[in-house]
Amino acid sequence: MRLFIADDSQILRSRLFEMISEIEGVNIVGEAESVPAAVGAIENLRPDVVILDIRMPGGDVIEVLGSLKKGKKPPLVIIFTNYPYLQYRKRCLDVGADFFFYKATEFERLIELLKQLTQPA
Repeated sequence: MRLFIADDSQILRSRLFEMISEIEGVNIVGEAESVPAAVGAIENLRPDVVILDIRMPGGDVIEVLGSLKKGKKPPLVIIFTNYPYLQYRKRCLDVGADFFFYKATEFERLIELLKQLTQPA
């Protein structure tokens, strides 16, 4: 599984990279800290899964989510945010997010999901 991490926090990206790189079957193909960098890299790299922060500099992440999901082979998109508010959750899921996790309390759920996604169906 090819995975891309888009989050404006270098500390969080490093922590995710460290934890995810231990999961067999997951290959982190790239990362970005801004919306423009994420859009360009995702278009070029075509990951299977994107972990996307809801607030990043340089653009509207929800618009990015919508455009990702309109592609021919859209990636699975996991919103991973410090803004777990109901209106954000609803809007992201309505636009096409596959999962929505709160960074402060659902870090382990994210890791468990990634482990599950690597298991044969």
